[in-house]
Amino acid sequence: MMQARAEVLRAEHGRVWLKLTDRAGGCGRCDEPGGCHSVQISHVFGPPQGEFVLPASIPLSPGDRVLISVPDGAPLNAALVSYGLGTLLLLVGAAAGSLIAPEGGGDLHAVAGGAAGLALAWTLNRVLTRSRNWRSHLRLELAPDASCMQSPQASR
Repeated sequence: MMQARAEVLRAEHGRVWLKLTDRAGGCGRCDEPGGCHSVQISHVFGPPQGEFVLPASIPLSPGDRVLISVPDGAPLNAALVSYGLGTLLLLVGAAAGSLIAPEGGGDLHAVAGGAAGLALAWTLNRVLTRSRNWRSHLRLELAPDASCMQSPQASR
């Protein structure tokens, strides 16, 4: 399970605004000598904001620290469906358009078939994002950050 720590900025109407407190990046050696600096690719369009909104599954207050958990495989599954489905249907649509094209009109039909494939992929992705079953596999979970909680003995 992938996890990240965050701080609650505000909580209202069953939603919680969070700011990541963990340093984003792969191995954590990005800026060290010998590091690959690969995290810089994620900053092409500006630095990440690190703030986002999630449904509040537990009672939280501003300043609380939480642990956000993402089930194993969820990001890969979401990427495969989002990008893989679009790529597959684009290629299938282009191939189908080429096959049904009359002599000399293959390119135009391939473009039309590819566009139809992309439109179908977009529609299917929209349907999936509304599917409660699909979203349940991608759900982010919030839990109090145990490393920030005081033990009963420490508070005495």
